Amino acid sequence: MKLLLSSCDFRNENSAQSIYENLPKPIDKCKVLYFPNEKSNEELINSGMYHARLNEFGFLTENVYVFNYWSPDKFFGLDIDVIYISGGNTFGTMKRIRESGADSAIISYVKGGAVYIGGSAGAHIASADISHVQKYDTNTFGLCDHSGLGLFDGILICHFTEERRPHLELLRKDSHIPVTPLTNDEYIVVQ
Repeated sequence: MKLLLSSCDFRNENSAQSIYENLPKPIDKCKVLYFPNEKSNEELINSGMYHARLNEFGFLTENVYVFNYWSPDKFFGLDIDVIYISGGNTFGTMKRIRESGADSAIISYVKGGAVYIGGSAGAHIASADISHVQKYDTNTFGLCDHSGLGLFDGILICHFTEERRPHLELLRKDSHIPVTPLTNDEYIVVQ
């Protein structure tokens, strides 16, 4: 199992370089299952917009699967190398993942050898718990279960700045699991 977690994924030079170095094969050979955030809809998914975005990073269109929350079954049991969940509202994206049944599929893919790329919301979603993210993302989606996917043993504070230090210290004091801050320039690789 390999996790590549950051605040800015491909949009930051340091984290992008880490991603490229830790993929199982060159990016133009990787098959990726991409999970759009809570703003997506079927029209956007079918528009090719997400394929174009992933092309910018080096994935080839024919190797990109964009998860459709309204027709999820065809995305289970694929032969893929990478799971990629980028930024957005952590609660909205997690709710869509759960309601589509993709949560257990993601865990299965990663435990089966797919590399997990998580940027911002995607990094939070990989962790044990997302409840602390309410400090930064609004939970207007009615998500009551704040458990993450549990792929990362701990919780993250993405986009960490000194303004977020008091929250970090409070979480470290009150939490029973490790808390890791990630600035926009930082990333972690979990093997």
